Amino acid sequence: MNNLFELLTKILCDSRPAASVDGAYLYCQTESSQQSLFQAALTLLDNSLTSKVFILNSSAKSGYPGFAKWSERLQELGLSPGHIEGVEIGEREALNTLIESEALVRYAQQRGYHSLFVVAPPFQQLRAVMTAVTIAIREYPQLRIYSYPAVAMSWQEEVIHSQGTLRAIRSDLIHTELERIDIYQRKRDLASVEKVLFYLNERKTFA
Repeated sequence: MNNLFELLTKILCDSRPAASVDGAYLYCQTESSQQSLFQAALTLLDNSLTSKVFILNSSAKSGYPGFAKWSERLQELGLSPGHIEGVEIGEREALNTLIESEALVRYAQQRGYHSLFVVAPPFQQLRAVMTAVTIAIREYPQLRIYSYPAVAMSWQEEVIHSQGTLRAIRSDLIHTELERIDIYQRKRDLASVEKVLFYLNERKTFA
């Protein structure tokens, strides 16, 4: 349990890399949570922490409004089309955090990207980073992943989450996420807390 608290703290309060990273990936969300990610993306660009925002190149599905709508909204907020890249995923009937993470890591490797931020709502950030790191360890261990939680929104607001099927207040979603982490670790879809901590601690040494 102590290791989990350590990992949670490091993910929610991650150190910033010395140089600008190659991009920031915004994990797919429903409209209930998307604005918090957009605000985080603007902050990252405004502070020159990155020059690219990655979003999933998919049609609307599983609660995600789709690449076209997110790209349009980001441009309305001030991003130029050159700031936005679509992460290719191919044909999928549904989306989830594991599928997104696989697509992201493979996209980064194919494009020769070496570093990126992972952005998700605070209640989901722990699992999002753990999943991205799990895939990086398996497929592209040189990739340096940094955590940048999206802007916190009201914890007592009821939202729609989890592929557009789960309705709950945000504070309850914290417990749902912890339950999922336990389930996915038992299925070996998710690396152990210790492995993710080791990755974060050794990240600066990666080539």
